[in-house]
Amino acid sequence: MSRSNLLSPAAVSASSPAWPIARPSAPAWRLLAVAALGAATLLGATQARAADAPSCEVSHPVRFGGMNWESNLVLTEIERRILEKGYGCQTDVLPTETLPALAALGRGDLEVNSEIWQNSIAEPWAKAEASGKVKAVGTAFMGAEGWYIPRYVAERLPELKSIEDLPRFKDEFADNEDPGKGRFYGCPAGWGCEVVTTQIFKADKKLAEAFNLFSPGTGAAQKAALTSAYKRKRNIVFYYWSPTPVVGSMDLVRLKFPPYDKAKHKCLTDADCANPEVVDYPENPVLTAVNTKFSEQAPKATEFLSKVSLPVDVVNGMLAHMDEESLEAPDVADWFLKNHADVWTKWVPADVAERVKAGL
Repeated sequence: MSRSNLLSPAAVSASSPAWPIARPSAPAWRLLAVAALGAATLLGATQARAADAPSCEVSHPVRFGGMNWESNLVLTEIERRILEKGYGCQTDVLPTETLPALAALGRGDLEVNSEIWQNSIAEPWAKAEASGKVKAVGTAFMGAEGWYIPRYVAERLPELKSIEDLPRFKDEFADNEDPGKGRFYGCPAGWGCEVVTTQIFKADKKLAEAFNLFSPGTGAAQKAALTSAYKRKRNIVFYYWSPTPVVGSMDLVRLKFPPYDKAKHKCLTDADCANPEVVDYPENPVLTAVNTKFSEQAPKATEFLSKVSLPVDVVNGMLAHMDEESLEAPDVADWFLKNHADVWTKWVPADVAERVKAGL
């Protein structure tokens, strides 16, 4: 056969191609089509999720002040979860105390303080707010403060009804480290209420002569000391605030004070006020405060924080659950978000709420 014949069409049989061409079978074609359709669907879903995914208004983690009492620890975790899951933000908590936290908020080292007990730090707060570097954006709840004795102590000492009566009963509250004086359990060091209590002792000479003002190192140490004394039915007198699991779980009697006076109480909150006078604690708005620059950079996040508001009975229930179940703050935050959607979904738009729920 000539070379030309090898390449001629006649030499190539239609039923036996010289160069076999692989054709996929029908099932293989269908598999390829399904795979292509699946890839397109997956790509579309991924793109849709990317489009729906929230983008935080700031590029750095939102930093919270981690004051070490239960309500603040839990509220901070609740707000962090909503910012992370609902707004796509990263967050961080920096352990601190009230007054250092306020200073850090002004410097921009913190973006959010979830609890500013306004009347406990009236003078420092007024100065910070006047600087324009910090601002209150909402009221998280209404708190209360006072000096308390257990009801069993009130029954043992029926004439002890007010702060003015305390010096007469110093021996009933003997300080083991200084038996000649009584012991009053005040605030942990660094808390705003420590300034007020110190100023009350400064104003009441008889009280200062009769009692030592004892400041526990931390909120946990304060709670442990009070709980231990209460379980043993020991005589004890102390400062505390509410809502808290301590006030909620103990049967307590609040000692009477001279009537509240705004100007005089303002002096009590100022460590430099030279002539303090004893007056009662006011009802205490607990503010949500932010760094002003952050509020300008993150208006959506700030709007959410401005709407954070909890009924006191919900806070008490949340903290009681924490105490009874020995839970940590992050666990309580998750419990709250799962069980009190009727409360927190009012703080955010519907799409944010759905993202938070999906992330629980």
